Amino acid sequence: MSTTSYAGGGRAARYAGEGRIELSAQPATAPGPGQVQIRVAYCGICGTDLHILHGHMDHRVSAPQAIGHEMSGTVEAVGDGVTAVAAGDPVTVMPLDWCGDCPACRAGHGHICHNLDFVGIETTGAMQELWTVPESIVVPLPEGVSLRHAALVEPLAVAAHDVRRSRLVAGETALVIGGGPIGQLIALVARQTGARVILAEPNAVRRAFAAAHGATTVDPIAEDLAAVVQELTDGAGADVVFEVAGIAATALDATAHARTRGRVVIVAIHPQPVPIDLHRMFWRELELIGARVYEREDFERAIDLIASGAIPADELITETVPLAETQAAFAALEDARALKVLIDVQN
Repeated sequence: MSTTSYAGGGRAARYAGEGRIELSAQPATAPGPGQVQIRVAYCGICGTDLHILHGHMDHRVSAPQAIGHEMSGTVEAVGDGVTAVAAGDPVTVMPLDWCGDCPACRAGHGHICHNLDFVGIETTGAMQELWTVPESIVVPLPEGVSLRHAALVEPLAVAAHDVRRSRLVAGETALVIGGGPIGQLIALVARQTGARVILAEPNAVRRAFAAAHGATTVDPIAEDLAAVVQELTDGAGADVVFEVAGIAATALDATAHARTRGRVVIVAIHPQPVPIDLHRMFWRELELIGARVYEREDFERAIDLIASGAIPADELITETVPLAETQAAFAALEDARALKVLIDVQN
């Protein structure tokens, strides 16, 4: 595991164990050589953060600890040797710290390093006023990009990576199973790629959002998803199926919706083994593709999409709350009242 030190400062929302978020404050220290101190503007809450809150990741998180990794901010100060950014620059962070020496790293796949530290889980995260990180994981933002919108770069990079792994091209049909935040972002990136998108989601509000942005939506509880996909594709099936729901039943069904030589991309985290229809894989010569986190080019793609206005950022961000209300923000996300919740860290 990495031995990199991630310092914090000022007020922080920290996971304290047993489902609790506590507010605390600590003095800030100057960044060391090769480090960048960021004044965090916004930090998003994601499904991983919910898993942390419920104690599912206590083996990785050292409570009490500031968490969070979907962020934006401005450079407060830099340590000796830092050249990529300077004080006042708008930035985000690609929160992956790899070892550089394992087989994955040596093959050029550091983002899935065998010893990967996910910053904000294994190490202190962004739900604090001042956050010091290595220069290597800081990603500059173009001038003029809203810091509020830029807090979406990290989850959008996940979607960009998923779509890139799928090899989706213009004119193909993508089926997205699960319309939570990542499913919606995959649908948006797929549409920007020029694909037709079908999104299956039982939540009516999330279906409405997807439909408003070009997707054909299906309620998989009330409708026969397989029949709808067959009808919309003239019996062929989807070119790419993204399994984003994270449910054993949807993983089992995913292969049924893919066309001959189609691709099934497993996006959701399934913590336990689940059944896969291997006969269908064999019968239609399907590909099963794993997609985990992102690479730098996915971050650059996400930034371009946000900077160009191609992503409806204001509609995706359904709540913005001050740091003191972080616990309540987790509750809003958990009961699906919100799509993407941001913490206004400086408020």
